[in-house]
Amino acid sequence: MSIKKSLNTIKATLPDYVTLVAVSKTKPISDLMEAYDSGQRIFGENKIQEMVEKHKAMPKDIAWHMIGNVQRNKVKYMAPFVQLIHGVESFKLLKEINKQAIKHDRVIDCLLQIKIAEEDTKFGMDPMEAHSTIQSQDLSALKNIRLTGVMGMATFTDDINQIEKEFRQLKSTFDNLKKLTSETCNFQIISMGMSGDYQLAVACGSTMVRVGSSIFGKRVYN
Repeated sequence: MSIKKSLNTIKATLPDYVTLVAVSKTKPISDLMEAYDSGQRIFGENKIQEMVEKHKAMPKDIAWHMIGNVQRNKVKYMAPFVQLIHGVESFKLLKEINKQAIKHDRVIDCLLQIKIAEEDTKFGMDPMEAHSTIQSQDLSALKNIRLTGVMGMATFTDDINQIEKEFRQLKSTFDNLKKLTSETCNFQIISMGMSGDYQLAVACGSTMVRVGSSIFGKRVYN
């Protein structure tokens, strides 16, 4: 199936309030441009250097989302243009994003990554850590970031019940954190669900899905 056809098929299954992030990591610019020409404007990358190169080469009305693990020493490379950083798992990282955003006179939107999976390879804050981060005085001093929601990745398993349980846990965490008002928080986004489980994620309350292989086909890693 062509990229355009795949995109249209997926969009037809999503409610209007759900944002589709086309996960374009490892894919050539020609594939991204096919999606762009089909109307897609939000792309997700998991490596900062790759995202920087694609940003330079592609139209400037694209919203770039950083969906991977973020190293603090690389934030400066994406700070001029990144629209949303999904994987924020520490206050130290928030401080670095704020510092780099100041240099470009920007406010950068961020999602707190919550650990919902049982696998040790998955990262994130626990709900209590997220709660104390939002309520800390130190956070209110960061004027150039805005926390706009949460992100989570379910366990890689065929057990639908477990995935559903983890998605509902993230929705519950979002609901609790949303009640904590702060100048630096405007909770709107629950980023959960990928190619294999995005429809279940939407049923559990997701407002943003990260879909790659269902749009661009399987990835070939070197």
